[in-house]
Amino acid sequence: MNLGAFSVSLAVKDIHASKAFYEELGFHDMGGDISQNWLILKNGDHIIGLFQGMFEKNMLTFNPGWDQNAGALDDFTDIRELQRELKASGVELMTEADDTTSGPAHIMLIDPDGNPILVDQHV
Repeated sequence: MNLGAFSVSLAVKDIHASKAFYEELGFHDMGGDISQNWLILKNGDHIIGLFQGMFEKNMLTFNPGWDQNAGALDDFTDIRELQRELKASGVELMTEADDTTSGPAHIMLIDPDGNPILVDQHV
């Protein structure tokens, strides 16, 4: 099962302070809009998202159809197929994608320790 690009989405209190902190660690802007309280930062292959006021907890994020540079992949497993595989394995989903659609969609699940996992397809 290939879940696509990986990042950690951080629920931050002050996006400007968090941006400055992670820039000191060598991260640079990759996308987002600080005026909307979200940024995507990158350092080598490592990606973090900073989200102020959008999520209660930090979460793992996977993006089917994207490489680590947010470039669209020609060949990938669609989120609806991932959803079918997870459900067939007995994984409980908190949020499901509409199986009758195509293109962008997302699912969410919680690991055994309560950590949210977002699988968010943009293509």
